[in-house]
Amino acid sequence: MLENGETAVWHKDDLKYTYRHSALHERRAIVTEAVFELETGDRKEIAAAMASYKARRLSTQPLQLPCAGSTFRNPKGHHAAKLIEEAGLKGLRVGGAEVSSLHANFIINTGGATAKDVLTLIDQIRTNVHQQFGVTLTPEVLVVGDVD
Repeated sequence: MLENGETAVWHKDDLKYTYRHSALHERRAIVTEAVFELETGDRKEIAAAMASYKARRLSTQPLQLPCAGSTFRNPKGHHAAKLIEEAGLKGLRVGGAEVSSLHANFIINTGGATAKDVLTLIDQIRTNVHQQFGVTLTPEVLVVGDVD
């Protein structure tokens, strides 16, 4: 659904997928339905691969608490999580929003976090990392609507 309320059907090529970008970034819309074409494969191999991916994510990302996933893009030549961690920001909190102690590029909701809490924390992280390392972090999280 487009932001003006119209509906549209887009095909894979219309979406112009590249790394962390698609046509949905240029023309704001919400995907309400998707159809996927899957390839066949060995059931046991697929299950083993899925289990391995899940175990890795659970051991390296704070998925037990609500979060919006990776908060910042990796700046050229750097890793956002490493910069945030080296800046001493793990555990930094605004309201119910907190920089995860497991993965510094995740902001978790420890309970009752508002959008304003998360955005304020994002600003504090960006300011602190820029002051310490001269690197500007670009948020990966997209904000829709007013936050006030």
